[in-house]
Amino acid sequence: MAGLPSSEPLAEVIKEVLQNSDQTLAVEKINEFLDKQNNIPLNIAVTGESGSGKSTFVNAFRGINNGDDGAAPTGCVETTTEVTAYPHPNYPNVVLWDLPGIGTTKFPANKYKKHVGLEKYDFFIIISDTRFRENDVRLAKKIRKMKKKFYFVRSKIDRDLQSEEITCKSNFDREKTLTKIRDNCIQGLQKEGFESPQVFLGSSFNLHDFDFPQLQETLETELPEHKKDALLRTTPITSLEIIKKKKNAFKSKIKYYAAASAVGAAVPVPGLSIAVDLL
Repeated sequence: MAGLPSSEPLAEVIKEVLQNSDQTLAVEKINEFLDKQNNIPLNIAVTGESGSGKSTFVNAFRGINNGDDGAAPTGCVETTTEVTAYPHPNYPNVVLWDLPGIGTTKFPANKYKKHVGLEKYDFFIIISDTRFRENDVRLAKKIRKMKKKFYFVRSKIDRDLQSEEITCKSNFDREKTLTKIRDNCIQGLQKEGFESPQVFLGSSFNLHDFDFPQLQETLETELPEHKKDALLRTTPITSLEIIKKKKNAFKSKIKYYAAASAVGAAVPVPGLSIAVDLL
């Protein structure tokens, strides 16, 4: 989908067809532009070892609770036995793929790339509920060789903060503990040859907390330009900033919907001013 028309070329096309009094074609061009923008595919792979919280993350990202209709099954043992697609309920062009845990009997690490088709995903979320293990590292290195983006998510942080071993009686203690967990993950990955690993702490039951907003911002920054809108429309609302971005993205398209409506209802050439307004 690279090379989608920007507003400037689109406006020029509309101006030209309206000069020829072809309002029907002008509406078709606008609708074609909007259809392309609204259906750009985005394939997000979520992977990690058994029990790491992959399926819960997939459900949370899609705004679905565990156990709801269409939710990815969760459990203490490996519940993902095949590569499974979970389209976003409102935007089916955005698909989260729940990948089987690497290193299982059916999906051994040395054959994982071929079995799950790593080439087709736009980026990868590698999830672990403890330190990142050997299989996580092996997978990340395979993805790196493919020159694709991947992000480490240390899951179930709320569990760690509530455990008997980690008692946080103040915000200072809480931040100190989070920093320690994050640093331990980063240092472990650096020892495995990852110079600047991106590690995000999170809880799929509290997406607004911990590092999920930072993960959202990072994904938006690093995605190709034509994929960003697809991500923004489906990303969970975790902050006022996300709401603002969603609002602005919607507002940026209003002029096209308005133009299509106006051109369709206009008489001969007066619709030409609409094309000029699009500039």
